[in-house]
Amino acid sequence: MEVRQLMSKNVRITAPTDNLLTAARRMAEADVGALPVGENERLIGMITDRDIVVRGLGAGRDPSSTSIRDVMTEGIDYCFDYEDVDEVATKMAQLQVRRLPVLNRERRLVGIVSLGDISRKAENQISGSALRRVSEPTGLSRQTHH
Repeated sequence: MEVRQLMSKNVRITAPTDNLLTAARRMAEADVGALPVGENERLIGMITDRDIVVRGLGAGRDPSSTSIRDVMTEGIDYCFDYEDVDEVATKMAQLQVRRLPVLNRERRLVGIVSLGDISRKAENQISGSALRRVSEPTGLSRQTHH
C-alpha cells in the first residue's frame, strides 16, 4: 500500500511570517497538533502545539507578535506519496516522529501521514512496532529511567 492511499490530504499550511496566535487558531480549527510551514511554494518546516507552548509561551514570547519562524522546527523529514506504508512506518520509528509531511515527485506538499493514519487504515503489524519505537525514550533520558 502506498502512503497516498491513507495520508490526510486536507492539509492546512501556514507561513513563517504568521504569528503564534494565528498558528494556534489554525490548529484548533483543523483539530491538529502540527502545521507545515511553507514559503515560496516549498515546505520549510513544521510548527507544533508543543513548539508554541515551550519555545513560545514558555520562553515568555508574546503569541501575537512572535513569528512562526522564531519557534518552528526547520530541516524536517518527509516522505513521498508513492512510498510503501511499511517503509514509511519504519522510517517514522527510526526518526521517533508521529507524523511526516508527504510530498509528490515535484516535492510539493500533498498531505501528512501519521502513525494514527497507518494504524487505523493499514492492516499491518509494523504500525504497532513503529508506535512503540516512537514512544521509547532516547539518549540521556533513557539512562536516567532505570
